[in-house]
Amino acid sequence: MTRTIGIYVFDDVEVLDFAGPYEVFTCATRMAARLAPDAAAPFRVRTIGATTEMLRARAGLSVLPEADFAGAGDIDVLIVPGGVVTNEQTKPDVIAWIAATAARSELTASVCTGAILLAQAGLLDGQEATTHWADVEELRASFPLVRVLEQRRWIDNGAIVTSGGISAGIDMSLHLVERLAGRELALRTAHLMEYDWNEG
Repeated sequence: MTRTIGIYVFDDVEVLDFAGPYEVFTCATRMAARLAPDAAAPFRVRTIGATTEMLRARAGLSVLPEADFAGAGDIDVLIVPGGVVTNEQTKPDVIAWIAATAARSELTASVCTGAILLAQAGLLDGQEATTHWADVEELRASFPLVRVLEQRRWIDNGAIVTSGGISAGIDMSLHLVERLAGRELALRTAHLMEYDWNEG
């Protein structure tokens, strides 16, 4: 079974917040092909924007989304990265798309301040969640129904997974590879990336 990983990208998205998970799932797919050449790929990764117009990630990197909301198709795993999310919070179409996609997906995950967008969509009410250490107080103050925990690389609630910032998104993505495709593939993926996986 090939799962589609949809990564939402937007103006001022933190580069490693989306590129880290992208690299993990694409590397896992390459590694899986080495281990079982005749098996179906475990993952297909797509970047999705509100439109397919070029956008600028944080610090100015140009990013061209592969699909827009209308053309995103079925998404098994939705990943919402962080960055400067202030503008995204004020866009009803973005929040509605996140909520609707999460309702249809096997699981939804956030990196860093992506948790704020999940909370805005009502996905974190009553759940434990985490974010970048610098944004913990904002998440806690803005969304009092969320049980915000500090100093956690990621928190897995089953259908919803949140992580800390930047490199923590890589750790979380390796955890998701383990959860969805097995520990051996996760360990081999980390080795392929020459990444010291922090599992805590």
